[in-house]
Amino acid sequence: MEVILQLLATNKIYLVGTIFILSLLVGSFLNVVIYRLPIMLNNAWKAECGKTADQMAFNLSSPRSQCPKCRHNIAILDNIPILSYLYLGGKCRQCSTPIPSQYPLIELITALLSTFIAWQYGYAWAMLGGIIFTWTIIPIAVIDFKTMLLPDKLTYPLLWAGLIFNINQTYATLTDAVLGVIIGYLCLWLIYQIHFLWRKKAGLGYGDFKLLGAIGAWGGWQILPNVLLIASILGIAFFTITALLKKQSHSSVIPFAPFLTIGAWIVLFFFK
Repeated sequence: MEVILQLLATNKIYLVGTIFILSLLVGSFLNVVIYRLPIMLNNAWKAECGKTADQMAFNLSSPRSQCPKCRHNIAILDNIPILSYLYLGGKCRQCSTPIPSQYPLIELITALLSTFIAWQYGYAWAMLGGIIFTWTIIPIAVIDFKTMLLPDKLTYPLLWAGLIFNINQTYATLTDAVLGVIIGYLCLWLIYQIHFLWRKKAGLGYGDFKLLGAIGAWGGWQILPNVLLIASILGIAFFTITALLKKQSHSSVIPFAPFLTIGAWIVLFFFK
């Protein structure tokens, strides 16, 4: 183990290659999180409301991954990131149902972003933090995009991880990180209140407040204006394009977390 760690610390090519392969595997797991966590939250909500939830154990580890149509258990060899998708032609081996392209795409994005961070920082504390940040915001962004949910089970760990990494001033001073949490939350809360008074309806979800606070925990309060600027530009562009394509009306609600997370990643790691 010591030899491997020494090699990772001294050989950047070996480090980057290792992170790429590891992140492909993590990306495969993130697909599980993206699919299952909203269902788990819905089951928990049903149980709290006294409604009947699914009786079969359903969590991140059980049951085994299955084809959603034919319920055939996916074999290990059919679950190799990207390669299995290409080998199977993007279809279930058993029933030939098309496999959503989301699966290899998430795996590839996870690997590429993590590899970029490894190349930027090398074998360092900041690399570990950046990769953890990346692995957390990907399911946050996709879940919100698909379901309009921002799970506290992901947002709160992201927030605390940011504060922990900044104890040693990895990305910001601890004081700036704490202020980032407070200002990030209050900033979107204030925008929410103003919009509600003006339009008499919610313009943001409370999960967005927490997410911007979590982002502030990583980069400090100073990064928040740039994050919001990039997120707003991306959000407006997305809304305009989808409206022109008639995929949603002018009154449609769009998820904001994907744009916040993209803005945060760009500010924290691309323009560091």
